[in-house]
Amino acid sequence: MAKSAGFEFELIQDDAAFAELVRRVVAEPVYAIDTEFHRERTYFPQVALVQIADSHGIALVDSLKVDLHPFAAVLEGDGLAVMHAGRQDLEVMERSCGTIPLRLLDTQIAAGFLGYTSPSLSTLLERELDVIAPKADRLTDWLRRPLGDAQLIYAASDVAHLLELSAQLMGRIEERGRTAWVEAACEELRTEDRGPRNPEEAWRRIKEVRHLRGASLAIAQAVAAWRETKAVETDQTPRFVLSDLGVVGVAAAVPATVEEIRSLRGVEGRNLRSGMAEELLVVVQESRSNTPARAPVSHSPELPSELKPALPLVSAWVSQRARELELETSLLATRSDLEDLLRGVPDARLTLGWRAELVGEPIRRLVSGEATLAFDRKVGLLLEPRIP
Repeated sequence: MAKSAGFEFELIQDDAAFAELVRRVVAEPVYAIDTEFHRERTYFPQVALVQIADSHGIALVDSLKVDLHPFAAVLEGDGLAVMHAGRQDLEVMERSCGTIPLRLLDTQIAAGFLGYTSPSLSTLLERELDVIAPKADRLTDWLRRPLGDAQLIYAASDVAHLLELSAQLMGRIEERGRTAWVEAACEELRTEDRGPRNPEEAWRRIKEVRHLRGASLAIAQAVAAWRETKAVETDQTPRFVLSDLGVVGVAAAVPATVEEIRSLRGVEGRNLRSGMAEELLVVVQESRSNTPARAPVSHSPELPSELKPALPLVSAWVSQRARELELETSLLATRSDLEDLLRGVPDARLTLGWRAELVGEPIRRLVSGEATLAFDRKVGLLLEPRIP
C-alpha cells in the first residue's frame, strides 16, 4: 500500500535565517531545490517561494521577504543540485541569484534513461518510492500572502523525497552503466541558452505575419522586434505590450498619428504605456522603406535528395532502438538530430559521446552503404552489416 507524504519544514522569512540556511547547505554534498513562480503577465518568472532540502531537513524560503542572491554561494559550490524538470527553475535561479548550479541532476532526465517518458514528480514518487504526493492546485496564487498550510505542505512535498528519489534512480542507472549518459544529458540542460529571445526573430512567432508582403511585412518585423524589446524592458509578456493582432493591424494600416494607432483593432490604449504609442509611431515610420527579412541563411549543408528516403527509415529504427534500451526516444535522438547527422552538420549531437556509439555510428554505416536495414517479423527492424 502506498504511503502519503509526511514531513516537517521550516519557513524562512528573513535574511538572517536565510544566511544561516546558506551556511548549512553550502557544506552539503547534495541538496534538492525547487521553486514556485508565476509568469502569466511577466516576461521573466516572478519567484514566490524556494524549496530546499538537505540532510538536515526542508526549508521554504519566502522570496518576497528574502534576498535570494546569497544562495549563489551554494549554487557555485561543490554540492550536487537535484531538481525535477528543472529548466524553468534554472531560469529562476539565474535571475534571482545571478547564477545556476555548477553541478546538476534532473530526476526527470534520469528517469528517461530508465524508460520513463517525461514523467511527473508525483508519478516517480509513486512508482519508485510508493509515496503519494499531495495534489497540486493549479489555481494557487503563490504571490499572495499569507500562504495557507495546504500550499506550504504541497510546496514542501516537491523536495521532501527528491534526494531519496535521485538516489534510487541513480542506483538503477549505475547498475545499467548509464551514469555518464545521465551526467552528459543533465549538463546539456544546465548549459543551454536561457537568455531573452532575439527581438529580430520575434515576428516568426506571429502566425498572421507570414501572410504579409513588401512594406507591410517589413513594418510587422520592426514592430514585433520593438514589442519584444519593450517586453524585456518593462517585464511584461509581449502580448501585454501589444497583441499579435495589434502588430498585424499596425503593419497593414501604416498609421501616421498616435490617434490612428490607438484606433486600430488589437491595439488597446491601456496597454500602451506613456510614450509607447509615440515610440511605436516612430518605428512604423522608420521601417516603411525597409527590405523585409527572410529566413536566415543556413550555413549547414542541405539534406541530399538521395538521403531523404532514409530519414523515415532511420527514425523508425531509432524509435525501436530506444524501446529496446528502455530509453526515452527524445533523449536518444530527435528528428532534428537525425537531420543534422544526415546533412553532415559539424559537431552534430549524434556524432558525439554515447549517442554516437548507440545510433550515430550505425546510421553512418547505413547511409554509407556499409550496413543495411532488414525487417524481421519477430524483432522488427535489424541494422546489419551489408554483404555484397
